[in-house]
Amino acid sequence: MRIWASIIVLTAVALGLSCRPAAKPVAIGNKPVSINERPTADAPVLPPTKPLEEMTWTLFDGKTGNMGAEQKLKSLQGKVVVLDFWATYCGPCLELIPHLKRIEEKYPDSVQVVGLHVGGADDFPAIPAFVEKLKIDYPLGTPESELSRFVFADRDDIPQTAIFGKDGKFVRKIIGFTPEIEKELDKVIERAVNQ
Repeated sequence: MRIWASIIVLTAVALGLSCRPAAKPVAIGNKPVSINERPTADAPVLPPTKPLEEMTWTLFDGKTGNMGAEQKLKSLQGKVVVLDFWATYCGPCLELIPHLKRIEEKYPDSVQVVGLHVGGADDFPAIPAFVEKLKIDYPLGTPESELSRFVFADRDDIPQTAIFGKDGKFVRKIIGFTPEIEKELDKVIERAVNQ
């Protein structure tokens, strides 16, 4: 009887130790991140392994999903480039995208927004309906792994918005979207346009 009791107790202890709860899911962020020539607590700490202007993304048609040409950050020099990293299931992305459209309308000759989908293969079939719902008319694509590694080096929340100046230099990264972040994003882009 003691043997059975010992076996039951050991089994219960083993099961208790092995059945730990899963890790918390990553929350969608709403906290801005700033990089101004020096790392901050929230700034990416890993430098890029290739020049930023050589970073690429593959464009795709938001209605059909057909993949197109590869584009480099360097090809957009002369404009302020806003790379928006998004997914269809991201609530703050739904709020940010219309604002990015308004920014592009405000600065039609100075700002180029590019939406970079990071929702994974399971999210890809939902893109056409998402694009239609939000009437996204700026270029869409998927980032190369090195660009994703650089942007998501410290946090993998979405949306993440990376802003590059007219000279192609990295200006700022902002995570999430709230009314406060909207104001900060507007200020950063206005400064970059006027430089």
